[in-house]
Amino acid sequence: MISVVFPGQGSQKVGMGNDLYQNFSYVKDIFNSANEILKYDISDIILNGPQEKLNQTTFTQPAIYLVGYVICEILKRETSFFNNKINFLAGHSLGEYSALTSANSITLKQGLILLKHRGEAMQSAVPLGKGGMLAVLGAEVQEIKQIIKDNLNNIKCYLANDNSIGQLIISGNNHDLEKFALLLKQKKIKNIKLPVSAPFHCELMRSATIKMSKIIDEQNFNAPNYNVVSNVTALEYESVESIKKLLIEQIESPVRWRESINYMISKGTNTFVEIGPGKVLSGLIKRINKEVKVLNIDAVEDIQDVKV
Repeated sequence: MISVVFPGQGSQKVGMGNDLYQNFSYVKDIFNSANEILKYDISDIILNGPQEKLNQTTFTQPAIYLVGYVICEILKRETSFFNNKINFLAGHSLGEYSALTSANSITLKQGLILLKHRGEAMQSAVPLGKGGMLAVLGAEVQEIKQIIKDNLNNIKCYLANDNSIGQLIISGNNHDLEKFALLLKQKKIKNIKLPVSAPFHCELMRSATIKMSKIIDEQNFNAPNYNVVSNVTALEYESVESIKKLLIEQIESPVRWRESINYMISKGTNTFVEIGPGKVLSGLIKRINKEVKVLNIDAVEDIQDVKV
């Protein structure tokens, strides 16, 4: 059975979706509609950069979402891909909005506006340049949780993402992340600073939660026509009301990606299709379970080669 997954921040690159933009006239129309909805030229940022601007979460979130959306539109119009039996849809952080859109729970306009507000709220929660995220490689979840707990008095960091076997993401203010990185180095645990502009999925995002709570509560969502897995619970949504509740909680809650993938596998998924820029999720899934098949769709040639 097939499950479809959508990437989050870290997958962005200048020029993503360019061949789609050049090859399908309606993709240009969708990009132009997005410009009008957002009231700025997201198309130019996606296609021409600069990378530093695209990396700012205010722009990253709607940009990745838009590229994923147009790929789904092409698949629906040009192929029979979505006629397949889809087991689950899931997305990593902002990718969850892509999953909900593909499941017809939220519209393109809602997704863009929500992610515009989400990006702005998350960026303003911590001043630009003051917070960030650190990838920790080759360590167990419990080991990192214990290090965080043991050093709470002088280092305030948070487990933000449980991505795969051997990859965890830590959030915090940069001065705390620097101390944490040194601590990890002493323990011979590899870590890498990520190209993100804020410390996502932790309590430093509290002001973003407050702002987004009001905005999300005002929305009218539809019941999804596919099972969509939540980052917060690593289980499928049970109701429209739970979608609102969990999207709000998601801002501060850790992304339980490893658990989500294992849950989908336990429910019969043997093939994952990553829709959107890059292959970040595909790499994570292969580390979680080497037995499942993983495909990527982010370019014209991928769409032409879709055979599941």
